[in-house]
Order: sequence, then structure tokens, then C-alpha cells
Amino acid sequence: MPDLYELLEIPRDATPEDIKRAYRQQARRHHPDAGGDAETFKQITHAFQVLSDPDKRVRYDRFGDDGTPSTRGNGDPFGFGGAGFGNVGDVIDAFFGSAFGGQGRAGGPRREAGRDVLVGLELTLEEVATGVQREVEVEVATACDDCGGSGSASGGTSRCHECGGAGQVQRVVRTAFGQLASAAPCGSCRGSGRRVEDPCTGCAGEGRRTERRSVTVDIPAGVDEGNRLRIAGAGEAGRHGATAGDLLVEVHVQEHELFERDGRTLYAEVTIPVTQATLGGSLTVPTIDGEQVQVPVPPGTQPGDVLVVRRAGLPATGGGRRGDLRLVARVEVPTKLDDEQRELFNRLAELRDEPLASSGRGLFTRLRDVFQR
Repeated sequence: MPDLYELLEIPRDATPEDIKRAYRQQARRHHPDAGGDAETFKQITHAFQVLSDPDKRVRYDRFGDDGTPSTRGNGDPFGFGGAGFGNVGDVIDAFFGSAFGGQGRAGGPRREAGRDVLVGLELTLEEVATGVQREVEVEVATACDDCGGSGSASGGTSRCHECGGAGQVQRVVRTAFGQLASAAPCGSCRGSGRRVEDPCTGCAGEGRRTERRSVTVDIPAGVDEGNRLRIAGAGEAGRHGATAGDLLVEVHVQEHELFERDGRTLYAEVTIPVTQATLGGSLTVPTIDGEQVQVPVPPGTQPGDVLVVRRAGLPATGGGRRGDLRLVARVEVPTKLDDEQRELFNRLAELRDEPLASSGRGLFTRLRDVFQR
């Protein structure tokens, strides 16, 4: 597994915002829907999941990463969960089967469940603010209509002759410590214990075939970059009527031309005329909801000052109080003045004892006059 920092092209002291920004850029570049490489996209997504989590990041910086999400500290003191085993019992069953008494998790016939399917979905910031219902197109194995998912044209099955219907085959290996028994899923029936009679011609006896279909997804308000929504049973159909996998919809939020997001808070820049920044006034600004709001400008507003519009940001995921809209002030200095305007500025400079370039009284001249008094 490549270095996670190198994958996201960030330094090792990158801030959480740097990580989020880098992932957003890399995800757009490598997303399969945009012609990117699926494996590279999977790796950068894993890098984001690790480095954006403070605990996982500390663990990665200290111990490295094997390319799979770690499960240490979650009831698995040996870390076998990341290698595809649910717990230590699964490891024992996988290696030793019934040698420890009984068939355990590896024992008995079982049908091959469908796999989860991951798709990406791009949202606008406006859609994130309100929540939205979207249709996603997915190419996935679905239950065969011709045979109803059984894989048999006549609906008949028989016991597998290879495993005798057990769904697994037993092997005994002689070692220096005696005989060691192991069990593995039957390769002939793939662990189901049954063989299809009269295979369906529509699916070649698999009970499923690939097709493209549309799935409706309800996106809650407040979702963030990289969030995954799970739709149970909408993934790949199981073999011979087994349980279907889930559909995972990964959210990607487009950059907005006006607003920048930080959690529930939105930021934007506003330009304020120098006269209004000096004397005070109000501005009319748009919100992410498409409304126009009046924002007071205090007298003496400086460049970089922040004007806050309460509850005009984004909601928390799944509901809750909205964040704020924070407006960063940019004071606009006029570049073209008519004679009357120039005279007024000259008069103001005289009243404030602020010498202009044309007066010839620069900073050093004024200092010299002070010391000569």
C-alpha cells in the first residue's frame, strides 16, 4: 500500500482542512465516473478515511498501514478483523474447521450472498443544504427473471455429489503433532450443498445476470464529502436466491462559486465601499437557500473583519441546528474619482492631518519637522 500522505499529495503535518481539500481534488481526478482508475480511487478514499480520523491517523503515523481499515480496539486485540475475519473464532474456524469440535462458522451448507456495490454521487451545495432525492444508475447482478433466481429452468436442484450436501469438504493432514482436520467451502456447489438441474439458459444456471438499473436515493440534508449512504438489499443479487448485498452511495460535494464550507459553517467574501466601511450601513447578500438578507455594516469596518449571519449556514447531518454564514469583508478603494470627489477626499485628508503624495510632506518630512521644533 503506498504512503497515504503521498496518495493525497499532502505533507505529514497537513491540517484537517488540507486533507479534506486534497481528497476532494484527488477524488474528482480519479473517480471511475470521470474516467479514473477504480483501484486508485479506492486507495485515496481509504487514505482520506484514515487521515481524517484523529485516532486512526495517530495509529498510522506510529505503526503504518496495511491498506485495509484497522479494527484494533474494537473487540479484536489481534487485529485479524482487517484481514477479512470477523473475530478470532473466525480465524480458528478458517484454519482448523471441525478439528476443534463441531463445524463452527465454516460448517454447514450456505448460499453465496451478493456483494456490496459502491457508486459515487455528486451534489451541489444547495442540495446539501436542503436534502434531495436523486436517481443513480448502477450496473449490477440482479435476480434472473426467467428462473426467478433459482438458476434452474424447471426449478429443480439436487444434492451436490462432491460434498454430499454438506456445503464443505473435509481434509485431514498428517503433521508431527498428529492428524489435523480442516474444512473449506465446496468448490463444486460454492458452499450451497445443492446442484442446479436443468440450468436456466438466461443466466447459465447462476440465478442472476447483469443489468443496468436506476435506484432512488434519499439524500439527507447536511451530508459531507466522503459520507456513504447504505441502501440495504440494492446491491448485487445473491447466487441462487441468496441474500442480496447493499448499495453504498458515496457523496462528493461540488465546489461553490460563492460559498466555502467548513462543517456546518459557510464562508464568503463581500466587497464593501470605503465610505460604507467608514460610516456604516447595510449590505444585501444571498444565502445558500436562494434568499436575500440584509446585513448591517458597523462603522469603522476593517478589511478582514467578519460579519455573521446567524443560522444561514448548513444543517447538521440528519437534522439539527444550522450553522452560520460568515462574511469576510473586503474594503473597496475607488480608483477613478471626478473633480468633486477628489476635492472631498482632499478636504478629508486635511481635516485628519493626513498628508497626501502631492503635498510633498511624507513620513520623513513630518518626523524632521517634529524634531526641529
